[in-house]
Amino acid sequence: MLCPYCSHNKLKVCDKRDSGDEIRRRRECLGCSKRFTTYERIEALDITVVKKDAKREPYDRSKILKSIKICTDKLQIGDDRIEMVIGRIEREIKNRKQKEISSERIGRIIMKNLKRLDKAAYLRFASVYQGFEDVEDFEEEIRKLVKKK
Repeated sequence: MLCPYCSHNKLKVCDKRDSGDEIRRRRECLGCSKRFTTYERIEALDITVVKKDAKREPYDRSKILKSIKICTDKLQIGDDRIEMVIGRIEREIKNRKQKEISSERIGRIIMKNLKRLDKAAYLRFASVYQGFEDVEDFEEEIRKLVKKK
């Protein structure tokens, strides 16, 4: 493994946390002394996603990561928080104990978790997922967010 800052190959583990399906390690580079976090997780979920057109495809974590990265872009949300959210999403999917899940259900799970993470990220995701067509759709969703406070 190389340091993401200076590409030095000598690192030390400062802290290790095991959360069941994932191991989080804080590492320090012995070259530049910067710290970063790495995650180890169990291989992909053995779940089939049923799309709106009834096509089936294997669950792909990278699709959720990509969506969340897009809607959190420029919001000062660290990768460690994004990884935590994705971990919660995957646990919820896995805890259903079913081999298939609809893409619509995954979208609702993502929205629920983004709402807890950051309201702006939630609105960005919801605008695409729910197909907002105009400003009024945004205003209505913002009113819902404000009411729940």
